[in-house]
Amino acid sequence: MIEIKKEKDGFHFVVRSNQGHALLQSVAFPTREELDACITETCLRLGNPACFERMTNHNGKFRFSLKSSRGKTLGYSALYRSEAGMENGIKNTLLALTRTDLP
Repeated sequence: MIEIKKEKDGFHFVVRSNQGHALLQSVAFPTREELDACITETCLRLGNPACFERMTNHNGKFRFSLKSSRGKTLGYSALYRSEAGMENGIKNTLLALTRTDLP
């Protein structure tokens, strides 16, 4: 499920699991049209492994980011304690995005 939010700095989307957990929080987009275009492009590219960048922070926690076709970061996950947890988060993000009607 994709949730759209209007905040002070622009429009954001949050990808949520079926249980309501936030899997990915987007960066800010200045307009709703740019956000909608980003979501559409992202859903079309989901089969491309380059969509996700996996990272480990200095405390050994794992997170992933969602990338555009031009390499721009579109959003970040929460921190995970394990690499397996992060991979499960990516899998659930893919499932949520493929099962969602665009808002």
